[in-house]
Amino acid sequence: MDLFNFSERVAWMRKRLAHIDYFILIPYLVLLGIGIVMVYSASSDIMAAAGKSPTAYLNRQTIFVIGGLFAAALGFILPLRLFASGRFVRLAVGVTMAMLFGLLVMGYFRPDLKVNGAMAWFDVGFFNVQPVEIAKLVLVLYLARILSRREEKLTRFHEAVRQIIAPMIVAGLMAMFVLLEPDTGGMAILLFLTLLMIAASGIKWSYGALIMGGVVGFSIGGLQIMRSIDLPWLKQSYQIKRLLAFFHPFKLENSVGRQLVNSYYAISNGGWFGVGIGNSIQKKGYLPEPYTDFIMSVITEELGIIGAIVVLGILFFLIGRIVLVGIRAQSAYRSLVCYGIGAWLFVQTLFNVGGMSGLLPITGVTLPFISYGGSSMLMLSAAIGLAMNVSCVEQVERERQQERGRTSAQAK
Repeated sequence: MDLFNFSERVAWMRKRLAHIDYFILIPYLVLLGIGIVMVYSASSDIMAAAGKSPTAYLNRQTIFVIGGLFAAALGFILPLRLFASGRFVRLAVGVTMAMLFGLLVMGYFRPDLKVNGAMAWFDVGFFNVQPVEIAKLVLVLYLARILSRREEKLTRFHEAVRQIIAPMIVAGLMAMFVLLEPDTGGMAILLFLTLLMIAASGIKWSYGALIMGGVVGFSIGGLQIMRSIDLPWLKQSYQIKRLLAFFHPFKLENSVGRQLVNSYYAISNGGWFGVGIGNSIQKKGYLPEPYTDFIMSVITEELGIIGAIVVLGILFFLIGRIVLVGIRAQSAYRSLVCYGIGAWLFVQTLFNVGGMSGLLPITGVTLPFISYGGSSMLMLSAAIGLAMNVSCVEQVERERQQERGRTSAQAK
């Protein structure tokens, strides 16, 4: 395509738009709409009580959604070969590592900037940039490129171990930097994402199990070493307190268990059908920051268990569709991109819902597309654009193959 030929660009864009995967686009847009409504519902009372505009978070979330739509459009329009190029991936990994390391340096020299003992973002004025959110998308693109280029070597054990050393080192460094912020939720997502993509890369299950067992053993050993070093932040961090709240929420109801206990109250109060949008009791100062990682508690209280199931159903339908696109993809790279995005959405949803329901320790991760937040919205939306890009390319390739088949049949 000639980029300077307007008519060619229009024709190319029309062709792209004709192959939009509406089974990805529509659930994504619905979730964005639900997120805007629920962020306003969850935040308006708190803001009004503080003497601020009730629409403050609504306005910001709307801007984040607009930015997310732009990011999704870029992910859809830009050629996949750009994201698969070695130069782009190396630059993205390098910049991400620098940002993660920069956070640690800033936290060391400016401990007053930490929130709950963690230095997890850069304040750029309008919103906070969270490098861990960028790291999730970059890790998906990096692993997809590396593992797809080495697919044929993953069927022999020694080769399999050797070929995934580099990806494990990169993922391990990212996870280590994130853990040192400390952000255990982000660290866990990066590790699970890596393991799931390696498992989907074509490696034999027996080899994968041995490698994963080694990773788990290494992680446990690392934690034991960290405990023996006697790091103050590890013993006194907010993450450790959250773990205690997971085991003893009602004993710690007046301190770190408050969030989980009030989430239980919200679920109980909502019942099957909810108390109606805007009528939540727990969001009125009882549940801390209900518009972020505990927004599902407000959804369950206002829309009921049925409403929460519908919201999660839409989210899991989206995940399933992205994974299906990956299964049908004719390229290992395109398959792994979709598997990585699907795994990212699944693990993050699992951690978020598991935390608010008490099934898992609270990790502080957001509910995709619904929780308030700029970095998460932009990166997840870009990932959705990439998934639609893969689906579009696959549809075009299948049509070309069918056309060639018809042409050859007519020639005979």
